[in-house]
Amino acid sequence: MTENPGYLKNLKKESVVQSVINCLTDAMRNKELKPGDRIPPEPNLAASMGVARSSVREAIKILTYLGVLESKRSEGTFVCDGFKESMIDPMIYGIILNQDSFENLMELREMTETGIMRLAILKYDEDGGRELEKLLGQMRVVMDSGEDMVDRFFQVDNEFHDMISRMGKNPLADKISRVVRTLTCAMRYETVSTMINGGRSEELIEAHSKLYETLKSRDLNNLQGVVRDSYFGEALQGREEME
Repeated sequence: MTENPGYLKNLKKESVVQSVINCLTDAMRNKELKPGDRIPPEPNLAASMGVARSSVREAIKILTYLGVLESKRSEGTFVCDGFKESMIDPMIYGIILNQDSFENLMELREMTETGIMRLAILKYDEDGGRELEKLLGQMRVVMDSGEDMVDRFFQVDNEFHDMISRMGKNPLADKISRVVRTLTCAMRYETVSTMINGGRSEELIEAHSKLYETLKSRDLNNLQGVVRDSYFGEALQGREEME
């Protein structure tokens, strides 16, 4: 008879599926299960934990959906060896369903983007700087074209901020930044539309130029103010008053 790993303890009857999830994730936090490890087969887990096999199967299904575990046909189920995009999906859904206020999202956006800017300044590299400069040029081309400006500018705007996020060279921070940008997509699009249709296109480009110059000069002074100035408070306020 093989000895069970320490994390396979008999479970009490709260929410059985949640208990199995907690047991497995605790083992991962404690390094009893490491990235790339194969977890025991469902019958072994069920017997060791004193639960039905169906509860183990459901727990594994949930952890697989969350990107914590991955199943390989004919090989078994393994602890994922990296951060998966699917891990952030439940967070996005939770915030959307909770209908967080405009003010809360703006605070989250400012906090995140200020932190991302700080990382990008501390880890600034010339390749990233040249890419940002190229994107600024594309913004100017969009504005000068006079065609489909809102959608095209918004696309370049996203590429610009994604580049800043990548320049921080922190995959976790980059993922969180993408979540926040997804959550604030509608308000950011509305701001771009309001600014362009209101004849204030030049201000949009100047705001992005200021972000670029702040990064290039590696200036950490008044970083929060520089980020906040790029939001065009009056345009956002107008949107909020219409809701």
